[in-house]
Amino acid sequence: MNERAQRAIAECRLIAAMSEEPDRTTRRFLTPPTHDVHAHLRRRMEALGMKVQTDAAGNLRGLLEPPGARGRRLILGSHIDTVPNAGAFDGVLGVVLALELVQELIQNAKQRELLPIEVIAFSEEEGIRFGVPFIGSRAVAGRFDPALLALKDADEVTMADAICNFGLDPAHIAGAALDANVLGFLEIHIEQGPVLEAENLRLAAVTAIVGQSRYALTFTGRANHAGTTPMHLRRDALAGAAEFVSAVESLAQSAEGLVATVGRVEVDPNAGNVIAGAVRVSMDVRHFDDAQRQAAVQTLLETAKAIAGRRGLGLECSRQMDQPAVPMDERLTAFLAEAIEAAGLPARRMPSGAGHDAMVMATRVPAAMLFLRSPGGISHHPDEAVLEEDVETALLVGCKFLERLAAGAR
Repeated sequence: MNERAQRAIAECRLIAAMSEEPDRTTRRFLTPPTHDVHAHLRRRMEALGMKVQTDAAGNLRGLLEPPGARGRRLILGSHIDTVPNAGAFDGVLGVVLALELVQELIQNAKQRELLPIEVIAFSEEEGIRFGVPFIGSRAVAGRFDPALLALKDADEVTMADAICNFGLDPAHIAGAALDANVLGFLEIHIEQGPVLEAENLRLAAVTAIVGQSRYALTFTGRANHAGTTPMHLRRDALAGAAEFVSAVESLAQSAEGLVATVGRVEVDPNAGNVIAGAVRVSMDVRHFDDAQRQAAVQTLLETAKAIAGRRGLGLECSRQMDQPAVPMDERLTAFLAEAIEAAGLPARRMPSGAGHDAMVMATRVPAAMLFLRSPGGISHHPDEAVLEEDVETALLVGCKFLERLAAGAR
């Protein structure tokens, strides 16, 4: 029975080799390796008898309408973009398992209630190329802001041009939005944390997804010679940014449930013997309570202004994301918990500290998430892994979830 789990794991590793870099997995929004992933997944979808299309936001979508299927369709899926130097399973596993569930549904059609199913491989969740996450799911949920098309990547390519270069028309992105004939959305995903492993559990039903705020801040000083400029006459942008990074960590450590991160720093001119003239940093703040998250963001922005003022630096702040905490649908989550119990496991429920496409989809349709254990709690790293028995159990739970959902949709 573990043959399908082995097949899914091997497929994730195959897709991981479709990368912008030869020796590590990096696949940003609509970069050339995305064509390779689409071609691979399209072949799989077509072999399953699915109708396949790529929408104008770059989401690959396969629709299965088996004979006898009735009612609104269920959407399954996750994302296929990655962070730099990624693992093989974040996002991609959810797409691969969705197709395994479609195959299982087809093979056992006579024994099961049938639902139309759409599988979506979302084009962008991580936000690496243009600094804004969830581009694909925003389009599907009808929440894409056309102003995003003017954003530029590190090579000065606009998002609109990136979409055109991929062979798509950004003018048609509104057409990617879902119609009303959708029953709900299920995303299967690795936990990306240590909780399930610590509790020796394979799976969990996700109850809610944490709220997130993301900002870009630029500290501007004056570049000058590192040897001839006295310390008291310096306007060192990097020193100011470093003070801010420490303040972000300090605040997060002092507040229960708050996490805050500066994960990106860009220094100009980035030379060892030149005082930094400008530094751009990211800021990522998350909390399950939106009021506490927003209060922390305000405190940190005021701190940045105070640091800049005291050091004679300019400061620019731009908000890239303000996503409220999102509860998962109670009915679908209950079906998922029942399916976990039917598979002989404790029906563990837990919130997610990471953002996922499900949080965007939940603004449009009922949404649920199933977590798989992450060995070592490792993700966004080449050592990211899954256990074969967890993958097999996730497929079993997925099948039982589909049975319950089909019966409940009568």
